[in-house]
Amino acid sequence: MKDRLRQSRFRSSGPVAGNQVRLLQSGAAFFPALIGAIDAAQAEIHLETYIFNADPSAEAVRDALIRAAQRGIRVRLMIDGVGSRELPPSWLKLLEAAGVSVLVYRPLVSGWRANPRSLRRLHRKLVVIDARIAFVGGMNLIDDYVPTRFDAPRLDFSVEVQGPLLARIHRSVRRLWRLVALSQLQTGEGKTRLEPVWPTDGHVRAAFIVRDNFAHRRDIERAYLAALALAREDILIASAYFLPGYRFRRLLKKAAARGVRVQLLVQGHTDHPFFQAAARALYRDLLTAGVAIYEYGVSELHAKVAVVDCRWATVGSSNIDPFSLLMAREANVVVEDAMFSRDLQQRLQQAIDRSNALNPADWQRRGWVRRTLSWLAYGGVRLLVGLVGGGRWV
Repeated sequence: MKDRLRQSRFRSSGPVAGNQVRLLQSGAAFFPALIGAIDAAQAEIHLETYIFNADPSAEAVRDALIRAAQRGIRVRLMIDGVGSRELPPSWLKLLEAAGVSVLVYRPLVSGWRANPRSLRRLHRKLVVIDARIAFVGGMNLIDDYVPTRFDAPRLDFSVEVQGPLLARIHRSVRRLWRLVALSQLQTGEGKTRLEPVWPTDGHVRAAFIVRDNFAHRRDIERAYLAALALAREDILIASAYFLPGYRFRRLLKKAAARGVRVQLLVQGHTDHPFFQAAARALYRDLLTAGVAIYEYGVSELHAKVAVVDCRWATVGSSNIDPFSLLMAREANVVVEDAMFSRDLQQRLQQAIDRSNALNPADWQRRGWVRRTLSWLAYGGVRLLVGLVGGGRWV
C-alpha cells in the first residue's frame, strides 16, 4: 500500500503538455524578465528566495515589489533565515511599510551554527505572479558579480514558465506560505484566491518537482535517477555542489560503460573548500569509469541543471548533494522538449569548452595527503548528514 501511495504521488508531479518555457541565463536575462513581470502584476505576487542580498540588482527587485504593493497588489515575500541573514533591517522596514507581507523561513536562533538541524533550509527560488507566470531555478536575488572576484558573470539558470504547470507551482507556493505562516502564528490564506490562467499556444511538456520533508522527500532524486537509467547518448550535468550518493554514481558509471557520453561540470572556484575537498574524493572513481569532469573557473558556477539525450532537461535549485537531496526545500522544473534541451546543452557545452578538463592519469597520481584530506572531508559530510537525520544517503 505504501509503495502504491508513493508511486501515485510521484505520478501526480509528472509532465503536463501545453506549456511555454523560456530559459534564462544569469542575471542579465533573469532580473529584467522578473522585474517586468512584477511591474505588470495585477493581483498577486509570491516570491521565495534563499538569498536576498543588499546590492543593486536585488535593490531593483525590492523597489519593484514596493511599487506593486503600493498600487494594491498583494505581495508575499518569503526569505530564508540563514541565506538572507544579512539583509538589512532597513530593507525589511521599507517592504513592510509599503504593504509587502514578509515571512522568514526558520528564523535564526542563538547557537544556530552549532545546530546541525539548521541545515534544513528554504533553498528553492520561486516567483509566481497572478497565477499566470512563474520563475523557477537556481538564481537568488543577488548580483552576478557579488561577491565573486571575476570579470565574468556567475553561471546560473532559471526558467520562465507559462501554461498548465502554473496550477501546480501556484498551489505549492500557497501551501508553503500557509504552513510557515501558521507555524509562526500568523494569518495564512487571504480572503481571495486566484485561479491559474495560461496562454493556449504552449507546446512544451514539463513537470514541477519539489523536495520537502513530507510527501516529496525523494522526488527530485528519483527524477534524476530515472533519466540517467534511460540515457542512451549523452548526459551533461552542471552542479555547483556535486556529491551524489552511491546509486547516482553507479548509474553514471553504468551509462559510461554502455557508451553514453557522460560530462560533469563542477566548480573550479568554490566558496566552500571543505565541501569541494569532499566532492573530489569521488572524482578518481568516476574518471576511471569514463566519466568526463570539468572544473569551471571562468567565474562562479552556481547552476543546478542537466540535459539527457537532448530530450530531457531540468533547471532548478537542487544541487546533487545530500543537503539539497535530503534536507532542504527545493524546486526543479523538468522539461521534455528537444529545442529547449538543445539550447541548454549548447550553453553548457560553451562553458565546458572554457573549463579545465580533469585528466584521469593525473588524478590517479594525486598525492596521498590530498587523497586523505578529501576522504576525511567526505567522511565529515557523511557524519553531518547522519547528525541532521537526513535519511539514508545512498
